[in-house]
Amino acid sequence: MTASHWIGTEGPDFIQRPAHRLWLLDQAQELFKLFLATLNPAGGFHALDTEGRPVEDGRRQLHETTRLVHCYAMAHQLGIPGADRMIDHGMAYLWNGHRDASHGGYLWGLDNDDPTNGTKQAYGHAFVLLAASSAKVVGHPDADRLLADVTEVLMTRFWEAEAGATSEEYARDWQPLSGYRGQNSNMHLTEALMAAFEATGDLSYLGMAERIADLIINRHARAAGWRVPEHFDADWRVDRDYEGDPMFRPAGTTPGHALEWSRLLVQLWQLGGQQLGWLHEAAEALFLTTVQTAWDGERGGFYYTLDWNDRPARADRFWWPCCEGIAAASVLGQMGGDARFEEWYRRIWGFSASHLIDRRHGGWFPELDPELRPVNRVFQGKPDLYHAVQACLIPLVPANGSVTRGLRDGALRLID
Repeated sequence: MTASHWIGTEGPDFIQRPAHRLWLLDQAQELFKLFLATLNPAGGFHALDTEGRPVEDGRRQLHETTRLVHCYAMAHQLGIPGADRMIDHGMAYLWNGHRDASHGGYLWGLDNDDPTNGTKQAYGHAFVLLAASSAKVVGHPDADRLLADVTEVLMTRFWEAEAGATSEEYARDWQPLSGYRGQNSNMHLTEALMAAFEATGDLSYLGMAERIADLIINRHARAAGWRVPEHFDADWRVDRDYEGDPMFRPAGTTPGHALEWSRLLVQLWQLGGQQLGWLHEAAEALFLTTVQTAWDGERGGFYYTLDWNDRPARADRFWWPCCEGIAAASVLGQMGGDARFEEWYRRIWGFSASHLIDRRHGGWFPELDPELRPVNRVFQGKPDLYHAVQACLIPLVPANGSVTRGLRDGALRLID
């Protein structure tokens, strides 16, 4: 092992150190400050270019609008000025822009007030539920109507009770577009269902989350040696040959999703009173398998995708798998007993701080090539606040729930 790979493990865990906790909060505050520039007075939010400037083309997608509402709900709880305006703006645009008053549900893409993509995607609706739940936690007056509306749409249009998961995609008038079933949308729905449970106390949300996790992870990922299959047919049989959109449906396995599931399973285990022991087992197995197969031991970072023989398929390094690895290592480390999670927490943050955080323009570089040079092949500009800010905030709250819940309950402590 070369000196560049060395990580010190002496002393208390990083998460226990006041200076590290202050550093995390500072990183989160800088991200919130950067993304204030996304607010579009015409409605919704702009994208940011590589220098952090708003791209004024009017185009926006449902998952972008909803994620910003969710993130600024966290900013509101931290007491960051300007967060309330971002939440109000996003909530209004979800209801008056993305919501399809004619057919129900929420439109995927808009250009100012006109649909550019009228499809109804399970992925996007999962984030509507997350935004509504986070808005309810902070007491937004329109949260209940959004939560009720999207819950009805999910239950009547997407949820397949026999399978214990959702269908995927429809035309604007709800005609099915394909028999494709995907784990990515169901993973994010699991996150959103837990948020809805935390916001409302309604156990039906938690039960749905447990059913999805059982199907995707306990059944399919366990059978695949703790690799998370991404793509399925209408009968939930794994389709190993499927290749779709490189952003949302790449071929092979996506290690970042296994890390994301690892974090979510710990939360689900805790919210369910630690009754389902397999959740904790699976969370550890997913994490340890992924860091073994997907981390580049020479240069660092997680390969974006692997083939089914664990060989790099897309060798570029994206920012969000590192964010999810940080979050997963932090919550698993809080469970105690295994020093490997602290080692990986330090290692992933070390790589991210050295290569992914943009010290000049703010935010994170979304992609690095195999030589660790910033590129824009799949993502453009500064595409996301959600992953990076959660990597900064998740370590600061207890692992028994979401960041939103931890901040709501006053659990954030910088100095003990």
